Amino acid sequence: MNGPEIHVQVAAELGLFVPAARRGGVAAPLRTDGVSTLGHVVESLGVPLTEVGALVVDGRTAPTGHIPAAGEHVEVRPVARPQHVPGAPLRFLLDVHLGTLARRLRLLGIDAAYEATDIGDPALAALSAAERRVLLSRDRGLLRRRELWAGAYVYSDRTDDQLRDVLSRFAPELSPWTRCTACNGVLAEARKEDVADRLEGGTRATYDVFARCTACDHVYWRGAHHDRLEAMVAQVMSESPYGRST
Repeated sequence: MNGPEIHVQVAAELGLFVPAARRGGVAAPLRTDGVSTLGHVVESLGVPLTEVGALVVDGRTAPTGHIPAAGEHVEVRPVARPQHVPGAPLRFLLDVHLGTLARRLRLLGIDAAYEATDIGDPALAALSAAERRVLLSRDRGLLRRRELWAGAYVYSDRTDDQLRDVLSRFAPELSPWTRCTACNGVLAEARKEDVADRLEGGTRATYDVFARCTACDHVYWRGAHHDRLEAMVAQVMSESPYGRST
């Protein structure tokens, strides 16, 4: 590029997206083409706009459509936490690689749609827009798609850390044991006699409390793995300031 030179300072929290020379929150020169918007310039450095909280030019907040001029100092700041998503109830959509995280979110009562097959980036972004869901992904290219309604990069590849990251970023209301971990449907109490024909003999004899998904009809009870899941839920609920249902 042979246009105006600006100085760009990318927040240290966003360092994983940019070349090593721009990490650590240091300002570094950048030659622009003189016509690209500030949003395009930031994305060209590798930072998805979903991860940008504010763009500050010479001390004043600027829109992504700002055309940088020579000598300007640009700060790229991270999203403030907790992040407020305006215009719709907080709901999520997870890509094909985040199935375990989707099940954890559902266990906590969070509306988390999940595509178990790879339907492609355009379809995922379109689904996010159609259903007004925040798309969670570790695919930076997917998060740069223009048709996306809202998105967030999942910073870790470990499920426990992913869950903490999403909860601390969005502070969703938690209502454990109210969603189907298989399909995301809402659970309702079920009488034992109404689901008896779906149960094996040992289960019928041992358990008396059941729930059934109102969407896929899957039946739940406090089986062998319940204590482990209960402990996980209890730990999350104790790690306020996560939102809680009343």
